[in-house]
Amino acid sequence: MTTISRPATVPLWRRVLPHLLAVVFFLVLAAVYFSPILFDGKTLAQHDIVQFNGGAHEAAEWRAKTGHEALWTNSMFSGMPTYLISTRFPGDMSGYLHSLFTLGLPAVVANLFLALLCGYVLFIALGIRPLIAVVGAVALGFTSYNLVILAAGHNTKSLALAYAPLVLGGLLVAFRRNRWLGAALFTLGLTMNVRSNHLQITYYLLLLVLVFGVVELVFALREKRLADFLTRTAILGVGALLAVGVSFGRLYTTLEYGKYSIRGKSELTTPAPTAPGQPAPAAEDAVGSGLDRDYAFGWSYGVGETITLLVPNFYGGASQGKLSESSETGKALAAAGVPPVQLTDYLAQMPLYWGDQPVTSGPVYVGAVVCFLFVLGLLVADRRTRIWLLVGTTLSIVLAWGKNFGVFNNLMFDYFPGYNKFRSVSMALVIAQLAMPLLAVLALARVLRGRAAAPAVPGSVHPSLAALTAQPTDDAETATLKQQVLRALYITAGICALAFLAGMVSDFAAPIDAQLQQQGFPLDALRADRASLMRTDVFRSLIFVALTGGVLWFFLRRKLSTSTAAALVGLLTLVDLWGVDKRYLNDGNFQRETIAEQFTPTALDQQILQDKDLSYRVYNLNNPFNEANTSYYHKSIGGYHGAKLRRYQDLIERQLSQGNAGVLNMLNARYVIVPANPQTQQPEQVQRNPGALGNAWFVSEVQKVQNPDEEIKALSTLTPATAAVVDASKFPLEKTAYSASGSTIALTAYEPDKLTYRANAAQDGFVVFSEIYYKDGWNAYLDGKQVPHVRANYVLRAMQVPAGTHTIEFRFEPTQYAIGNTVSMVSSILLLLVLVGALYYALKHRPEPHTVQDTLLAA
Repeated sequence: MTTISRPATVPLWRRVLPHLLAVVFFLVLAAVYFSPILFDGKTLAQHDIVQFNGGAHEAAEWRAKTGHEALWTNSMFSGMPTYLISTRFPGDMSGYLHSLFTLGLPAVVANLFLALLCGYVLFIALGIRPLIAVVGAVALGFTSYNLVILAAGHNTKSLALAYAPLVLGGLLVAFRRNRWLGAALFTLGLTMNVRSNHLQITYYLLLLVLVFGVVELVFALREKRLADFLTRTAILGVGALLAVGVSFGRLYTTLEYGKYSIRGKSELTTPAPTAPGQPAPAAEDAVGSGLDRDYAFGWSYGVGETITLLVPNFYGGASQGKLSESSETGKALAAAGVPPVQLTDYLAQMPLYWGDQPVTSGPVYVGAVVCFLFVLGLLVADRRTRIWLLVGTTLSIVLAWGKNFGVFNNLMFDYFPGYNKFRSVSMALVIAQLAMPLLAVLALARVLRGRAAAPAVPGSVHPSLAALTAQPTDDAETATLKQQVLRALYITAGICALAFLAGMVSDFAAPIDAQLQQQGFPLDALRADRASLMRTDVFRSLIFVALTGGVLWFFLRRKLSTSTAAALVGLLTLVDLWGVDKRYLNDGNFQRETIAEQFTPTALDQQILQDKDLSYRVYNLNNPFNEANTSYYHKSIGGYHGAKLRRYQDLIERQLSQGNAGVLNMLNARYVIVPANPQTQQPEQVQRNPGALGNAWFVSEVQKVQNPDEEIKALSTLTPATAAVVDASKFPLEKTAYSASGSTIALTAYEPDKLTYRANAAQDGFVVFSEIYYKDGWNAYLDGKQVPHVRANYVLRAMQVPAGTHTIEFRFEPTQYAIGNTVSMVSSILLLLVLVGALYYALKHRPEPHTVQDTLLAA
């Protein structure tokens, strides 16, 4: 069907008004959902954001104090670069665009608004009318995973997902409509997506782009238009390079750091010791060039769990969910004598999830309405588009299965470029949550784009009553659409029925049940509630599918107008997704306490802070390597980060976890926070470690080893106060015996990335510094002259010091930061020119006589 273009005389305000109303609507939705933040002065309790603030505090304080970036922090894991913690790149000017797009809204409110806005831009760019584009924006923005990750504090992941629709919109416009405008939108979207700094989301997005490219290439070869395909691909390739260039500083430093992090290659050839009762890892899994496979596949979606895309509570929802007092579990606990005062709180944290993942904050639910329309899209959308989005969705699901479909995923992990750098493979479902709503809304637009008019009565100017009440004859297109709507309804309803039947033969047992049984928990009642949740959501999804199918059916029978039908489908989509989202991010997730107030120093913190020495470390035995609260006020042995240095992780697994006090001493752990002991009624306390060796010390012996395995093993028997171990294969030393008698060294000035010492060496000596060795960036200076230094004790710095009094400095001077920042600045300027040029081009050139909607929606 030919699309009628707007007359040139239509005033600009009338063309802009629908889009302004859409933006206002998105603002209202975001404001209502997060009203506790905007109107009650509350904050969202986000665990990862709290931990981020703890780990980033030293760098943020230094920035506020000096106006300069601290590229190294000693607040976590005894020291690490801030590249993936809190480093700003002034050359990257895309932050101004982000501020413009989010209208200065508070962080999580801005994330939801941005997801809605970018979803809307995607569908408007495809030539879809504004009202249907709003439906698409709601479908993309309110997908349950978007809200679940905000509740957890994964803000960068949320931002990367929010900008992804711009990339897809640019991709489709470039290949199906206008290569230049599409390339500009693609470049803008990818720039902002990469800037969000969640490379795993960008990786999955590019997998979807890759699938698109393969499908387009096949069709281009069949239709003999390879030259056009290559031209458009080349233009998008230039845009991708520009997008990468804007964030080059961040990407370059991340790439450099990745070689030394747990995402890089291990230098050890022997597996780490395992906990009692745990099997040793297979030889091929002990080492590698990325993450350990078991670690990466730890969060694998169950094969059957995929049904949660359609039925959210099929596997119980979140690991901890709420049950009512009238539930079977509530009745059983009340009968067992649980006091009513405690019962409500107890029922608020029930282990409802019974799927394959260790824990989960909630399912990936794209919506019953979206699933129905997605199936419809497979029947009515154009072949190229539906093949692309079906393959992308299927790939997404298979990747998310992880260890549950090892035949494919092990090959991906071992051989596909970059795939083994990422963990939590269930995150691959973000591909599906982009692809399924896109095809769903294309299907909706296909159905709503037109239908035959009622026949007129011959010879009559005014229609008769008979003509008004008569059922018009369907044209071929409408008749076909009716059939396809019914087929999609039968298929989706059939899946719901199969889900119900599968639930009838399920045992609803979870791994945690064995532990609950030992505690005398009423397991039969809990499993009955899990079954009830599943059945309720099956019927819930079935109702939304039926209502959506009914709206489209009545539209095709001319009982509803296009606008009414679109509005009703949009309302059903919003109610469907909003209701599920509120299960996982609701008023209970907000608190009066601000993030700053959560870091009010405790009595133990204040006790430690009375020590005014320049630098020492604290070892908090309360889950030390999964918390960064300690890092807010202290230089911590532990921390919270998904990409710590691999050598430090080796030290944790093979020495610190084995209780090696000598390693704690060489890390200058002056204070140890000991947890409370309920059995002895001993409260949490601080103990001073008398064995801490300080910031630096002279040793009398250097033990040579020949490889990293020998190096870390030597720490088990090393006396670090008098001896050091050095891998001679990397740091050859001629002298191994020294006299430390009479020699002293002390830290005289501390900055995060600059340390100054005063050394008095009675004779030539060998000094070990209680600082983490990092090859690319740390330079040593002796009396102002750069000198070499070596790695000792597997993770520390060391150097030979000649006799006499000397000033020693360590400065963190990574060239990657300066180079990356310069490239980012040049690329930012080029991006601005591209956007201005695209705007000028759009204003000067009339739209093409056909719209991309015609191409995308043709059967």
